[in-house]
Amino acid sequence: MTLNTVKRTIQITTLASLVSLSVTPVLADDYQDMSDPLAVYSQAGMGVTNKGINFKFGQAYDTNNDSTMAMHVIEAKGFAADSLGLKGDDSFDSLRYRHFNVNTDTGLGSQVDLNWDFDNKLGSASYSLIQALPKMGPVQLYPLLGIGVNVADIHSSLLDSEADYDGSIGYTIPSSFALVGLYSKIEITDNIWLNYNPMYTSQLGGVEAFSQLYGWQHEIAASYQLNNRSNVRAFWNFGEALNGTDFRVEYNYQF
Repeated sequence: MTLNTVKRTIQITTLASLVSLSVTPVLADDYQDMSDPLAVYSQAGMGVTNKGINFKFGQAYDTNNDSTMAMHVIEAKGFAADSLGLKGDDSFDSLRYRHFNVNTDTGLGSQVDLNWDFDNKLGSASYSLIQALPKMGPVQLYPLLGIGVNVADIHSSLLDSEADYDGSIGYTIPSSFALVGLYSKIEITDNIWLNYNPMYTSQLGGVEAFSQLYGWQHEIAASYQLNNRSNVRAFWNFGEALNGTDFRVEYNYQF
């Protein structure tokens, strides 16, 4: 195990520990609908992708408000890729943290989304609103609107910097962006559903080189509910805002 792998593992473990200590977990008497993009529940998951192994942990907590539900979700991605003969090294290549809050009376949700790419030394932070629309037969739509910023290590390859040569360390916010998109769910049977989730990001300002990070990105998923606590899902992610095409299959378990 390399020193880089150890550092990334410590960072991920520390963040997961802070999340688990910061809230009072909630275990629901009735299991939530895992096909609903706005469902809030404690969960654990593991996935195999073309870039390594992903791990996911989510914890619902008491908001002290009967009309709202909330949860933290942390994902560590791209582990052991080289050992499995996949694209990447054996270290985690990225980390994602999300916080969801949903008003069950209005169907309005909010999401804080933090991402960090260890390999490219780039990250993003965004805040968005998601509204559940009335169901139309087997189809339900959830439009999304948000705003965010990019964060970069000053040694990132996208920054024209001499920092690598003078020993400087630090981070900068080189650009901001707007986000508009849609989550959608299509019920095929009681246990099978499809999702198509297109998202578009547009740079609002900042370093011109970061314009390559924005544009369309798409997610298509097919899911099968094994029982009321677990499911298996297959994802395909592609688009001009992504570095190549990603495939993954994951198993999710609701506590």
